[in-house]
Amino acid sequence: MSYAAILKSTGSGYGKPAADNPLERRYAAISVALWLFMAVASALFLLFIAACIMRMDAADWSPLAMPWQLWLSTSILAIASVVLQLAAATANNHQMERAHNLLLLAGVCSMAFLAAQLWGWQALRAIHVTATGNPAGSFFYLLTAMHALHVMGGLVGWGMAAAGSWRQQPRRLAWRIRLCARYWHFLLAVWLLLFAALGWLTPDFVRMVCGTR
Repeated sequence: MSYAAILKSTGSGYGKPAADNPLERRYAAISVALWLFMAVASALFLLFIAACIMRMDAADWSPLAMPWQLWLSTSILAIASVVLQLAAATANNHQMERAHNLLLLAGVCSMAFLAAQLWGWQALRAIHVTATGNPAGSFFYLLTAMHALHVMGGLVGWGMAAAGSWRQQPRRLAWRIRLCARYWHFLLAVWLLLFAALGWLTPDFVRMVCGTR
């Protein structure tokens, strides 16, 4: 065996993928695509929050009291994010049955998050807060619906990982769970930002920060 061949074989060891492995290139491309998607989605949410802040300066803006169900949904989404991180760590340690169970639990928590969000919408509608009339209500339904759509999109990827979690190779499953965990951390961060903007930003605070008061 030549010296160059020895260098090539050792260079791909220690858990480092070989550069000419098509599967590793595919993994890397999907990982980068997810980062790009999250960057674009973050910019979109930030633009809507900026539009919400500018709209607060109008005289017809009336702040909303956040229903308690949103605190419940926030806790549930945080649990889902933590559980997926644990599932990724467990899969990396080749504890596949436990990783499978944690993956299923994260999915159930995410569905419960959507149910709690819908419950919060119903609580607001019960006190006649709709998507028309008060612009605060319009932005609330718009932003929470956009976030819910991103959660549902994530559940599609989660379903693909969960459906094959028993028959997939441990390394492939661990990679899919890591992607799910990354996306759920993103969903949690976005939701915390939205929750803070919708619940604590007021016209007076915005005018004070912007120097228009």
